[in-house]
Amino acid sequence: MPKIENNISLVANRVEQAARDANRDPSEILLLAVSKTRSTEDIRSAINAGLTNFGENYVQEAVEKIALLNEEPGAELSRELLQWHFIGPLQSNKTRVVAENFNWVHSVDRLKIAQRLSEQRPAELGPLNICLQVNIDNEASKSGFSSDETLTAALAIIKLPNLRLRGLMAIPQSQQSEEKQKNAFSTLHNLRDLINQSLDNSDKLDTLSMGMSNDLEAAISQGSTMVRVGTDIFGKRAAKQR
Repeated sequence: MPKIENNISLVANRVEQAARDANRDPSEILLLAVSKTRSTEDIRSAINAGLTNFGENYVQEAVEKIALLNEEPGAELSRELLQWHFIGPLQSNKTRVVAENFNWVHSVDRLKIAQRLSEQRPAELGPLNICLQVNIDNEASKSGFSSDETLTAALAIIKLPNLRLRGLMAIPQSQQSEEKQKNAFSTLHNLRDLINQSLDNSDKLDTLSMGMSNDLEAAISQGSTMVRVGTDIFGKRAAKQR
């Protein structure tokens, strides 16, 4: 079995076991392959192994790869099936490109970014799915809404016409203890539930984007619906040449 295919099988087994340990249906949890800095050949290997959702951090690199994959023989099927997620920091001058090329944005960290994405989303593509990035540990080095700001932001963003607010995303501080990992993810889960109390049924948030290679089990135990995995699928990343 090729390496990437084998890695995907191993990660999928981890996700399934973590779900069962938490008395959850494994089908509730999406495996998002973090493909930043990876080649189109690596992405094609993951597609051939059954993955359809890919996360990118760098705008220009991502749109180039999307274009290359769309030009390959049989790409019509890929365009129908693939979902591209922008998961990195998003600058105001890059919102148009993201609005035109992605299905999801996980890293909306201020109202201005959401407004620009809504204004620049082509109508024929339908609403852009977004998550609000929450700085769950109030780290100075990380962007995102504070827990106290998130409800107000959600109530404003839910009204924007070309977006669909789906949920929350967080990258907690790295913790060696699984119990401490769970505490951060539980906080995000509780925050989503609090926001949902203020939303109509049709607007309720259904997504928790949390958990990566090193802590996906803890995230799934606390209700994650989407785990973002790069290293354990594609292997260790070479340093990016900027």
